[in-house]
Amino acid sequence: MFDKEIGKQLKAIYRALYRAYGPQHWWPGDTPFEVMVGAVLTQNTAWANVEKAMTNLKRERLLTPSRMFNTDPEKLASLIRPCGYFNIKTKRLRHLLSFIHILYSGSLTRMFSTDPGLLRQQLLEVNGIGPETSDAILLYAGEKPFFVVDTYTRRIFSRQGLISSDADYHALQGLFMDNLPSDARFYNEYHALIVRVGKEHCKKTRPLCSACPIRCERGPVSVLPIGSSREKTI
Repeated sequence: MFDKEIGKQLKAIYRALYRAYGPQHWWPGDTPFEVMVGAVLTQNTAWANVEKAMTNLKRERLLTPSRMFNTDPEKLASLIRPCGYFNIKTKRLRHLLSFIHILYSGSLTRMFSTDPGLLRQQLLEVNGIGPETSDAILLYAGEKPFFVVDTYTRRIFSRQGLISSDADYHALQGLFMDNLPSDARFYNEYHALIVRVGKEHCKKTRPLCSACPIRCERGPVSVLPIGSSREKTI
């Protein structure tokens, strides 16, 4: 539900982050398919590990839907080993690749031409693709206006008093999508800035509040009465 004051505060936080850090040029990836693969590989691991796996995949020239789809699963698993949980992630990549080939004949152009709401529903039905991964694919690979929320988002905005710390994914996403313009580029930059401040200042323990760009942005906003269900799949 739209709240004018919350919208103002969210925009003020964005401006403070942008002034502090500038454009983040997210998501790292040369093609939409590379972004999609990265969205799966980054589950439960640091991006530095994903980069190592991506280097292996690029070396083998597998970063196209058709080539990866036709690659032996054991070979694929060995190439993405640096990102951890490589057997599980191989299965998830295979499920995603099958989805692309069965529903869209291997064409990402056809896939991203689908109604965004319908495509999101379809992605969420793919084994191993949860809300965060599906929205990262939609936003960063497909340039569709779905706000991506993660651990940093929850931590930062609960500390700002804008939402409860146990809010579910849908409620946290709604905080942004209900109160900000529906703009993929804006959502892209905002989420990237959230990750930046989360890594550098708003840490889980011992946050560096005195140097945080948004330390003074908090206003008299009540914590929203949101539910506490949590998504199991990223």
